[in-house]
Amino acid sequence: MDKIIEHLKGKNKILFLTTSTRWAGEANELPKSTQLALKLAKAVGEDKVQVLDVAKLKIYPCEGNVSAAKGNDCGPLKVLLKDKEKNPSGCHRCYASLNNPDDELWQVSKPLLAADCVVFFGSVRWGQMNSIYQKLIERLTWLENRHSTLGEDNVLAEIEAGLLLTGHNWNGATVLATQKQVLNFFGFKVVDDLFWHWQYTDKAEDESMESYVKANEQFTKEFLS
Repeated sequence: MDKIIEHLKGKNKILFLTTSTRWAGEANELPKSTQLALKLAKAVGEDKVQVLDVAKLKIYPCEGNVSAAKGNDCGPLKVLLKDKEKNPSGCHRCYASLNNPDDELWQVSKPLLAADCVVFFGSVRWGQMNSIYQKLIERLTWLENRHSTLGEDNVLAEIEAGLLLTGHNWNGATVLATQKQVLNFFGFKVVDDLFWHWQYTDKAEDESMESYVKANEQFTKEFLS
Protein backbone atom coordinates (compact mmCIF):
# COMPACT_ATOMS: atom_id res chain seq x y z
CA MET A 1 0.00 0.00 0.00
CA ASP A 2 2.85 2.42 0.76
CA LYS A 3 4.08 2.36 -2.85
CA ILE A 4 0.57 2.98 -4.13
CA ILE A 5 0.01 5.93 -1.79
CA GLU A 6 3.41 7.42 -2.59
CA HIS A 7 2.79 7.19 -6.33
CA LEU A 8 -0.69 8.70 -6.12
CA LYS A 9 0.50 11.62 -4.02
CA GLY A 10 2.43 12.75 -7.08
CA LYS A 11 -0.79 13.12 -9.10
CA ASN A 12 -3.27 15.98 -9.11
CA LYS A 13 -6.53 14.67 -10.61
CA ILE A 14 -7.23 11.10 -9.57
CA LEU A 15 -10.37 9.06 -10.22
CA PHE A 16 -11.21 6.01 -8.10
CA LEU A 17 -13.87 3.80 -9.68
CA THR A 18 -15.36 1.26 -7.25
CA THR A 19 -17.35 -1.63 -8.72
CA SER A 20 -18.13 -4.14 -5.99
CA THR A 21 -21.59 -4.33 -4.39
CA ARG A 22 -23.55 -4.76 -1.17
CA TRP A 23 -27.25 -4.35 -0.38
CA ALA A 24 -27.91 -0.68 0.36
CA GLY A 25 -30.20 -1.56 3.27
CA GLU A 26 -27.43 -3.18 5.28
CA ALA A 27 -26.20 -0.48 7.65
CA ASN A 28 -22.45 0.23 7.62
CA GLU A 29 -21.78 -2.57 5.12
CA LEU A 30 -19.37 -1.72 2.33
CA PRO A 31 -17.34 -4.04 0.07
CA LYS A 32 -13.71 -4.51 1.11
CA SER A 33 -12.45 -2.91 -2.09
CA THR A 34 -14.69 0.14 -1.58
CA GLN A 35 -13.49 0.56 1.99
CA LEU A 36 -9.94 0.39 0.69
CA ALA A 37 -10.68 3.07 -1.90
CA LEU A 38 -12.06 5.42 0.74
CA LYS A 39 -9.08 4.88 3.02
CA LEU A 40 -6.60 5.46 0.21
CA ALA A 41 -8.42 8.64 -0.83
CA LYS A 42 -7.90 10.02 2.67
CA ALA A 43 -4.25 8.98 2.69
CA VAL A 44 -3.54 10.53 -0.71
CA GLY A 45 -5.64 13.67 -0.17
CA GLU A 46 -9.38 13.93 -0.71
CA ASP A 47 -8.86 17.20 -2.58
CA LYS A 48 -7.06 15.19 -5.28
CA VAL A 49 -9.30 12.14 -5.45
CA GLN A 50 -12.84 11.64 -6.72
CA VAL A 51 -14.36 8.35 -5.57
CA LEU A 52 -17.19 7.19 -7.83
CA ASP A 53 -19.36 4.15 -7.02
CA VAL A 54 -20.10 2.75 -10.47
CA ALA A 55 -22.64 0.28 -9.07
CA LYS A 56 -24.95 3.17 -8.19
CA LEU A 57 -25.05 4.50 -11.75
CA LYS A 58 -27.59 3.50 -14.37
CA ILE A 59 -25.34 2.07 -17.05
CA TYR A 60 -26.91 0.00 -19.81
CA PRO A 61 -25.21 -3.13 -21.17
CA CYS A 62 -22.88 -2.87 -24.15
CA GLU A 63 -24.74 -3.36 -27.45
CA GLY A 64 -21.89 -5.32 -29.02
CA ASN A 65 -21.43 -3.04 -32.01
CA VAL A 66 -17.79 -4.12 -32.21
CA SER A 67 -18.87 -7.42 -33.75
CA ALA A 68 -22.00 -6.51 -35.70
CA ALA A 69 -22.81 -8.35 -38.95
CA LYS A 70 -21.80 -5.25 -40.93
CA GLY A 71 -18.46 -5.13 -39.15
CA ASN A 72 -16.96 -3.12 -36.31
CA ASP A 73 -19.18 -0.07 -35.78
CA CYS A 74 -18.20 0.89 -32.22
CA GLY A 75 -17.62 4.54 -31.47
CA PRO A 76 -17.64 6.26 -34.87
CA LEU A 77 -17.93 10.05 -35.00
CA LYS A 78 -21.61 9.82 -35.96
CA VAL A 79 -22.51 8.64 -32.46
CA LEU A 80 -20.90 11.56 -30.67
CA LEU A 81 -22.79 12.49 -27.50
CA LYS A 82 -23.76 16.09 -28.33
CA ASP A 83 -24.06 17.47 -24.83
CA LYS A 84 -21.40 19.86 -23.53
CA GLU A 85 -22.31 19.15 -19.91
CA LYS A 86 -22.09 15.38 -20.28
CA ASN A 87 -19.31 15.34 -22.87
CA PRO A 88 -17.05 18.37 -22.41
CA SER A 89 -14.07 16.52 -23.90
CA GLY A 90 -15.99 15.86 -27.14
CA CYS A 91 -14.75 12.27 -27.06
CA HIS A 92 -17.76 10.32 -25.75
CA ARG A 93 -19.10 8.22 -28.62
CA CYS A 94 -21.32 5.29 -27.76
CA TYR A 95 -24.52 3.97 -29.36
CA ALA A 96 -25.93 2.88 -26.01
CA SER A 97 -25.60 6.43 -24.69
CA LEU A 98 -27.66 7.74 -27.59
CA ASN A 99 -30.20 4.90 -27.58
CA ASN A 100 -30.85 5.27 -23.83
CA PRO A 101 -31.23 8.94 -22.83
CA ASP A 102 -31.10 8.08 -19.11
CA ASP A 103 -27.82 6.17 -19.45
CA GLU A 104 -25.20 7.45 -17.00
CA LEU A 105 -21.95 6.24 -18.52
CA TRP A 106 -21.06 9.89 -19.05
CA GLN A 107 -20.66 10.23 -15.29
CA VAL A 108 -17.65 7.94 -15.66
CA SER A 109 -16.24 9.14 -18.98
CA LYS A 110 -16.39 12.83 -18.03
CA PRO A 111 -14.07 12.65 -14.99
CA LEU A 112 -12.05 9.82 -16.54
CA LEU A 113 -11.03 11.87 -19.56
CA ALA A 114 -10.17 14.81 -17.29
CA ALA A 115 -8.03 12.73 -14.91
CA ASP A 116 -4.31 12.12 -14.95
CA CYS A 117 -4.76 8.81 -13.13
CA VAL A 118 -7.62 6.31 -12.76
CA VAL A 119 -7.67 3.38 -10.35
CA PHE A 120 -10.34 0.70 -10.60
CA PHE A 121 -11.38 -1.15 -7.45
CA GLY A 122 -13.22 -4.45 -7.62
CA SER A 123 -13.74 -8.01 -6.51
CA VAL A 124 -13.23 -11.48 -7.93
CA ARG A 125 -16.46 -13.44 -8.20
CA TRP A 126 -16.47 -16.99 -9.61
CA GLY A 127 -12.94 -16.55 -10.87
CA GLN A 128 -13.64 -13.39 -12.87
CA MET A 129 -14.07 -9.66 -12.28
CA ASN A 130 -17.44 -8.75 -10.82
CA SER A 131 -20.26 -7.95 -13.24
CA ILE A 132 -20.29 -4.18 -12.61
CA TYR A 133 -16.63 -3.86 -13.57
CA GLN A 134 -17.09 -6.02 -16.65
CA LYS A 135 -20.14 -4.05 -17.79
CA LEU A 136 -18.19 -0.81 -17.39
CA ILE A 137 -15.19 -2.07 -19.36
CA GLU A 138 -17.45 -3.30 -22.17
CA ARG A 139 -19.26 0.04 -22.31
CA LEU A 140 -15.94 1.88 -22.55
CA THR A 141 -14.83 -0.14 -25.58
CA TRP A 142 -15.26 2.89 -27.85
CA LEU A 143 -12.20 4.39 -26.18
CA GLU A 144 -10.07 1.42 -27.21
CA ASN A 145 -11.73 1.02 -30.60
CA ARG A 146 -11.05 4.64 -31.45
CA HIS A 147 -7.32 3.98 -31.90
CA SER A 148 -7.11 0.22 -32.42
CA THR A 149 -9.66 -0.06 -35.26
CA LEU A 150 -10.77 3.42 -36.33
CA GLY A 151 -7.18 4.65 -36.58
CA GLU A 152 -7.70 7.82 -34.57
CA ASP A 153 -5.62 9.20 -31.72
CA ASN A 154 -5.43 7.45 -28.35
CA VAL A 155 -7.10 9.82 -25.88
CA LEU A 156 -6.03 7.60 -22.96
CA ALA A 157 -2.30 7.69 -23.69
CA GLU A 158 -1.44 10.15 -20.92
CA ILE A 159 -3.81 8.74 -18.28
CA GLU A 160 -2.24 6.35 -15.80
CA ALA A 161 -4.28 3.31 -14.79
CA GLY A 162 -4.30 0.67 -12.08
CA LEU A 163 -6.52 -1.97 -10.48
CA LEU A 164 -6.83 -2.94 -6.82
CA LEU A 165 -8.60 -6.23 -6.41
CA THR A 166 -9.94 -8.36 -3.56
CA GLY A 167 -11.08 -11.96 -3.57
CA HIS A 168 -11.58 -14.93 -1.28
CA ASN A 169 -10.17 -18.19 -2.53
CA TRP A 170 -9.62 -18.52 -6.28
CA ASN A 171 -7.96 -17.03 -9.35
CA GLY A 172 -7.10 -13.55 -8.07
CA ALA A 173 -3.60 -13.33 -9.53
CA THR A 174 -4.82 -14.52 -12.94
CA VAL A 175 -7.69 -12.04 -12.98
CA LEU A 176 -5.35 -9.19 -12.08
CA ALA A 177 -2.93 -10.11 -14.86
CA THR A 178 -5.74 -10.36 -17.40
CA GLN A 179 -7.19 -6.98 -16.51
CA LYS A 180 -3.76 -5.38 -16.57
CA GLN A 181 -3.48 -6.55 -20.18
CA VAL A 182 -7.00 -5.29 -20.91
CA LEU A 183 -6.15 -1.79 -19.63
CA ASN A 184 -2.96 -1.93 -21.68
CA PHE A 185 -5.01 -2.78 -24.78
CA PHE A 186 -7.25 0.19 -23.98
CA GLY A 187 -4.21 2.43 -24.31
CA PHE A 188 -3.85 3.59 -20.72
CA LYS A 189 -0.41 4.27 -19.29
CA VAL A 190 -0.30 1.11 -17.19
CA VAL A 191 1.67 1.55 -13.94
CA ASP A 192 2.98 -1.63 -12.29
CA ASP A 193 2.83 -0.14 -8.79
CA LEU A 194 -0.91 0.48 -9.16
CA PHE A 195 -1.81 -3.20 -9.67
CA TRP A 196 -2.45 -5.18 -6.50
CA HIS A 197 -4.63 -8.02 -5.32
CA TRP A 198 -5.50 -9.63 -2.00
CA GLN A 199 -6.90 -13.11 -1.61
CA TYR A 200 -7.62 -14.66 1.79
CA THR A 201 -6.71 -18.26 0.93
CA ASP A 202 -5.34 -20.31 -1.96
CA LYS A 203 -7.67 -23.19 -1.11
CA ALA A 204 -10.26 -22.94 -3.89
CA GLU A 205 -12.71 -25.23 -2.11
CA ASP A 206 -12.62 -23.36 1.21
CA GLU A 207 -16.20 -22.11 1.40
CA SER A 208 -16.80 -22.39 5.13
CA MET A 209 -18.67 -19.68 6.99
CA GLU A 210 -15.75 -19.41 9.39
CA SER A 211 -13.39 -18.72 6.49
CA TYR A 212 -15.46 -15.80 5.21
CA VAL A 213 -15.73 -14.27 8.67
CA LYS A 214 -11.99 -14.58 9.24
CA ALA A 215 -11.26 -13.13 5.82
CA ASN A 216 -13.13 -9.96 6.66
CA GLU A 217 -11.41 -9.72 10.04
CA GLN A 218 -7.97 -10.19 8.51
CA PHE A 219 -8.53 -7.68 5.73
CA THR A 220 -9.80 -5.09 8.20
CA LYS A 221 -6.81 -5.63 10.49
CA GLU A 222 -4.21 -5.51 7.73
CA PHE A 223 -5.52 -2.73 5.52
CA LEU A 224 -8.27 -0.71 7.20
CA SER A 225 -7.24 -0.35 10.85
